[in-house]
Formats: sequence, structure tokens, C-alpha cells
Amino acid sequence: MNAATAPDILSPEFAEDPYSAYRVLRESHPLIWHEPTSSYVISRYRDVTRAFKEPVFTSRNYDWQLEPVHGRTILQMDGREHSTKRNLVASAFRGKDLAEKFVPVIARNSASLIEAFRTTGEVDLVAEYATRFPINVIVDMLGLPTSDHALFHRWYTAIMAFLANLAGDEEVTRAGLATKAELEEYLLPIVAERRRNPGDDLLSVLCTAEIDGVVMTEQEIKAFCSLLLVAGGETTDKAITSVMRNLVSHPDQLHAVREDRSLVPAAFAETLRLTPPVHMIMRQPAEDVELSGGTVEAGRTVTCLIGAANRDPEQYADPDTFDIHRPDLDLTRAYTAGANHTAFALGRHFCVGAMLARTELEIGISQLLDAMDDIRFADGAPPPEQGVFTRAPQSLRLTFTPTA
Repeated sequence: MNAATAPDILSPEFAEDPYSAYRVLRESHPLIWHEPTSSYVISRYRDVTRAFKEPVFTSRNYDWQLEPVHGRTILQMDGREHSTKRNLVASAFRGKDLAEKFVPVIARNSASLIEAFRTTGEVDLVAEYATRFPINVIVDMLGLPTSDHALFHRWYTAIMAFLANLAGDEEVTRAGLATKAELEEYLLPIVAERRRNPGDDLLSVLCTAEIDGVVMTEQEIKAFCSLLLVAGGETTDKAITSVMRNLVSHPDQLHAVREDRSLVPAAFAETLRLTPPVHMIMRQPAEDVELSGGTVEAGRTVTCLIGAANRDPEQYADPDTFDIHRPDLDLTRAYTAGANHTAFALGRHFCVGAMLARTELEIGISQLLDAMDDIRFADGAPPPEQGVFTRAPQSLRLTFTPTA
């Protein structure tokens, strides 16, 4: 547990190349105390999966990590309260509701963004598509005005900066808290109106859903929408960017996906493993827990390094290689709580929007490939990833031949 010789997850060197640092952490420092974040850092697949699956690991860390900017969310709930409130929202993100209500919303928003650049032969896919697409989808799913897309994009950016602010920048904190107040002032009157006059949008579903007499409070609905904005926006934004970067970097696999669109979920799952949008999630054990390298005391925060666990050679062969045909990645469960990658977390707090993300990626990537042929990096090489808490290229400049 000697942290003195371990890579520092807040250092510039780590930010530039976390994957080399992950290797050192897994091999030599599987459990270290990191003073700047007041947390234990774990990096091995078997430890990270335990932290996500075992009930002793709680999400109490979200009381200070998420609640200040979102309000109290379902991520902080346990037991019956958690299962009931999760079930109230989950139905909208899977099965019939997702297919019938929201697939047209997703397809329309993707096509609208692509239309703006499809004849140009060049695009910065981050600025012109990836950062806009999921936020626009969420706003439309909630039944909010399309004219507010830009407003929600600003709020999303401020909240995401707050959550990624591991170094504690006070100005970033202030901006995040101000955004919470703005979003609350905007959304609560709309929630009250949808309670009285529900439609068929997601916000109305949240307002009217009931299980055994239990409904969501207006504050809980607002908090869930705020969480959805970030969890659904940031992950899908970075996933689209990274999937396209990985495919363009591997022309043979790009060709395979272009010829067989049923491979898009495989490309997404392998991207979630190799270059996940979210690189770290925290947990807090209720009792002392033995992990590789020592003991984590009850009540301490544990930083689970998803990006390290997903490249653990004890779990995956040739783990630093992108391979959409990888035999040791379970594609049948890749978007479920039983996945064998850790990008969506696992167990009871598995990402409720995983199927929504998969649907967005299937539609978005397929539409992009329909519009763009002969895709290449504008600068001749893949752009570097950036970020620590979440990670992807900040810009993805591509050239392409427009299809007819």
C-alpha cells in the first residue's frame, strides 16, 4: 500500500497516459491510499467487480459527490427504496417503451445533426455531433422545447465539470451549484404541470409512475432528470467519439461493421472495455473489507479504476488491443448487470440507461456510416484522449467521401 512510488491519478503524467499507470497500479499497487482525493484506489478486475457487486460496498459516497449538484438521486438509495424508485424509472429505458416512443426521437435527432455536414466531406465529430446528439435526445424524450437544446448543453457542461473536479477548483464548484439552482427553477414548474396534465413523454412517465402507492417526489424527478442529463449525455457523447476513433484506427474492423451493422453493439462493447467513457467510480464499504493488497476500513471512499480493471490481463487476453470479435468479452450480457466489463458498473447500481445508450449508438453509428464513406483522420493519426474522470478525444476531425 505504499503510495509514495505509485502513479498519482491527479498528475499530468497520469492524465497523458493512464493506461501505463494502470498497469503499474495493477501489478505493484493494487490498493493505495490517495491523500488528495481521500480515497483508496483499486485497479484489479477482481477487486473492482467486488466493489460493484457486493452489498457491503455502498454508494454513500454520492451523498457528497453527487447530491450537492443533482439533489438526492436513486444512486444514493439502498434496499427497498432503491429497488422501488429504480423500477419506477427503468421501464422507460427498455423494451416496448424504448422501441416505440424513443427510437424515432433518437433517429430524428441523429439525422438532423448529420444533415448539417453530410455533404461537406469533413467534420469535427465531437463538436458537430457527439456532444449534441445525446443531450438533444434527452431534452426531446423529456418533452421539453427543442429551442432549449443549447441551454441544456450549457447546464450539462457545467455539471460535468463539477463532477470531474477532483482537484477542487472553487470556480468550477460555484458554477456547478449555480447550475443546480437554474435547472431547479426551470424544471420544477414543468414537473408540477405534467403531474396535472401528463402526456406521453418521459417526464410525464416519471410524474405518473406508481408502484404499490409509491410515486416519485417532484425533487426526486428533478434530480433524476439532472442525473440523466449527465449520465446519459457524457457517456454517450464520449462513447460515440471513441467508437469512431477506434474503428477508423482499425480499417478492417471499420469495414466489417460497415458491411454488417449487427456488429455495432460489439464495437460499442469493446470500446466500453478498452477506452471507457467513465474511468473511475467511487464506492464506500459499510464494514472493513479485505481486497488485494490490504484492508479498506468501513466508511472510507474507494475509487474503482474502471479503465484499469477493463484491461486486466487476468481477465482478458491481449487486453490493450481493440478487437470487436474478442471471444472473452461476453456480448450476450454486455448491456446487462451481468456484464463482464465494468464500464456500466455492475449489480444493483448497474447503469439504468445502458439499453438507451446501446440504442443511441446503434442508430447513430449506422447513420454516420450511411452518410460517410472512406473515413480518415483529418490529421493523419488518431487524436489523443483527454480527461481523467471521464476520457475521450476532445476533438475528432475526420475527412470522408459523402455518399449519394
